[in-house]
Amino acid sequence: MTTRFETSHPTRGMIFIHSASAALCPHVEWAIGTALGSRVDLEWTNQPAQPGTQRAEYSWTGTPGQGAALSTALARISQVRFEVTEEPTPASDGQRYCYTPTLGSFSAIVGVHGDILVAEDRLKHAVATDALGGEPIFKALERLLGVPWDDELDVFRYASEDAPVRWLHQVG
Repeated sequence: MTTRFETSHPTRGMIFIHSASAALCPHVEWAIGTALGSRVDLEWTNQPAQPGTQRAEYSWTGTPGQGAALSTALARISQVRFEVTEEPTPASDGQRYCYTPTLGSFSAIVGVHGDILVAEDRLKHAVATDALGGEPIFKALERLLGVPWDDELDVFRYASEDAPVRWLHQVG
């Protein structure tokens, strides 16, 4: 018996922990390990954008949908800033998940060229909301594309440009 996520096309992705207090680092490793089904030891470095916090990156391989499980597990910690990416496969779309304590969760479908794809019904809702005097369409589109999350996370991304990345992908 197969689940809807089992496929002959494994996927891979990255986990970027942009900031976590030292006390939360073991909990982050446990959450990732639980979602992946194996022990995970991250290489933590200081996060200069928020003194007193740590950052780490981790490359993962698994089944489509595992990015959602990773994001859910990490979001439960709530005081961690992170991103999880899942690459597209011939049988599934890519995914991007972001979380900040101030904004909460963001998720998006990512096409094969790295573009965020917004579902038609979400666009129609944004247009209707604007037409009814609600959130302006420009702001709604920014939110649908994850701009507020990118704005908040950018300072953490740039502060960690020299951080080591361990690539575990098999080439060939």
